[in-house]
Amino acid sequence: MDILKLTAWQLKELLAKKEISCVEAVKLLLAAIEKKDKSLHSYLYLNPGVIEDAKKVDKKIASGGRLGYLEGVPVAVKDNICIKNMPATCASRMLENFYPPYDATVIEKLKQSGALIIGKTNMDEFAFGSSTESSAFGPTRNPFDEMRVPGGSSGGSASAAGANLCFGALGSDTGGSIRQPAAFCGVVGLKPTYGRVSRYGLIAFASSLDQIGPITKDVRDACMLMNVISGRDEKDSTSVEIKIPDYTDFLKDDIKGLRVGIPEEYFASGIEEPVKNRVMEAIRLIEKQGAEVKRISLPHTKYGIAVYYILATAEASSNLARFDGVKYGFRTGNYKNLREMYMNTRGEGFGAEAKRRIILGTYVLSSGYYDAYYIKAQKVRALIRKDFTEAFKEADVIITPTAPELPFKLGEKKEDPIKMYLSDIFTANVNLAGLPAMSIPAGFVSSLPAGLQIIAPHFREEKIIETAYTIEQSLKGGISG
Repeated sequence: MDILKLTAWQLKELLAKKEISCVEAVKLLLAAIEKKDKSLHSYLYLNPGVIEDAKKVDKKIASGGRLGYLEGVPVAVKDNICIKNMPATCASRMLENFYPPYDATVIEKLKQSGALIIGKTNMDEFAFGSSTESSAFGPTRNPFDEMRVPGGSSGGSASAAGANLCFGALGSDTGGSIRQPAAFCGVVGLKPTYGRVSRYGLIAFASSLDQIGPITKDVRDACMLMNVISGRDEKDSTSVEIKIPDYTDFLKDDIKGLRVGIPEEYFASGIEEPVKNRVMEAIRLIEKQGAEVKRISLPHTKYGIAVYYILATAEASSNLARFDGVKYGFRTGNYKNLREMYMNTRGEGFGAEAKRRIILGTYVLSSGYYDAYYIKAQKVRALIRKDFTEAFKEADVIITPTAPELPFKLGEKKEDPIKMYLSDIFTANVNLAGLPAMSIPAGFVSSLPAGLQIIAPHFREEKIIETAYTIEQSLKGGISG
């Protein structure tokens, strides 16, 4: 038995039955990271106390103590989520030496469930990117082809999950940053409804779009992590007081009568034909199982990327103003006065993509351009949200490709920001509307994974889970081409 290939739920069962020890699993994991992550670079930091934490789990199991929901399961965490006494760099020189004095709410919940934090994963700097190439500490590579990107910005978490270097991970999703890397790395990634999971302790990119969610090896694992991290938090005023179901109750291989919407705008020109074929094959499989598949339209889809990159950069410009070298984080040693200290700190501390987004966001918020860009984008955002509202009158879920392409080569889009931004073309509108969506593997094309996205109405994650689980079970053995 290869322990590292186990899912989180399988590992949890074996630990509870005392068929393997937590220390054994953690040591195997650390050894694999030592061997494989030198080239993948999915981790930025490993928890030095994780073996001691594993020993405590084994003692608890041996004594017959009450086990937590994720007792002994090693979980990786994207490096923009705060963990007390561990670095939270956001893959930026600006926060290279920042150690938060507190845990994010999702981390508190993980710890309460008995999960072990294995380490912090690499990402695009401040979550600005779709390839994990803008990290100040070097790019992460795709576990299926190390000459290709793992997607972004949660590329480290997705690469670690795809390479069996963790038993589950947390990422954040502002315009597709959980789902697109999950698609590129052949794993499951869920972006919850905005407000379903607390953002307290998440270092902000765009506060009206950001959401923390799980990246896992299968749908059941995603449900288990959602059971732990979901819920209202008084520290986050945008989190919603709404009943949290047991998501594992919806792992049913039965979708007879489910209405599945296929938006014509997501299957038009621009999508790579093999990706489209994998997704359509999966749709045909669920249609055979009783789902009612119908064509729908989301007419404002074409405006999504423009709207997203106006609003997201505007919020990023505002959120990143706090990194000025005064209170915490990087401060330049090269200055003669306060103005130079601000300018040189931000000039030296931020990478090229962060600067690009700060400049763009500041521009669209500036006098004379605020109405022309920011206000207009907010109005179109409302139209995009309305499109989904109308579509969900006809469909229970919407299925699309997660990304228009297969994992692209390292360096292929790094110098062309427009091409990079278009990687989010199928995911960004979901964030603009605040909807839940999941990417699941849809098979392989020339040994590279393709992803399928399932979108549901607000707080209807259970519809996604029912659909995703059915597709997952149908595709066991895989579709390849």
